[in-house]
Amino acid sequence: MGLFTSFEISASALKAQRTRLDTISANMANAETTRTPEGGPYRRKMVVFEPQPVASSFSNHLSTAMKGGQNGVRVSQIATDQSELRQIYDPNHPDADDSGYVYLPNVNILKETTDMMMATRSYEANITSIKTAKRMALKALEIGK
Repeated sequence: MGLFTSFEISASALKAQRTRLDTISANMANAETTRTPEGGPYRRKMVVFEPQPVASSFSNHLSTAMKGGQNGVRVSQIATDQSELRQIYDPNHPDADDSGYVYLPNVNILKETTDMMMATRSYEANITSIKTAKRMALKALEIGK
């Protein structure tokens, strides 16, 4: 694995985690949204990752494929959580049904906060990986002097 491959792997993870953080932010912002343009309350979104081959050259791609490995990650889709919506009794709410119940989004702020912390830690780890690879490259250049 070359120096630039490690940069590409970490960069793909940074991009994927940024998408995850954006999705978590949207979930938290819509935690109380009872009416969407599609109709009904907001439904929680989840980011689904999949491995992504990162290859700077044909030989690098070939060796990765022969080892059965994958380099990097990408967002394959942003899925909608189909779990049950929260339900509260509030007959005065404008979105209450005939029996007085209001359906709220299936967003759990505690879970979203935990997911945000995990995404942030992953983001930080990949930044550290890039910085370490950069330091190693600079030390290698110093040795060559």
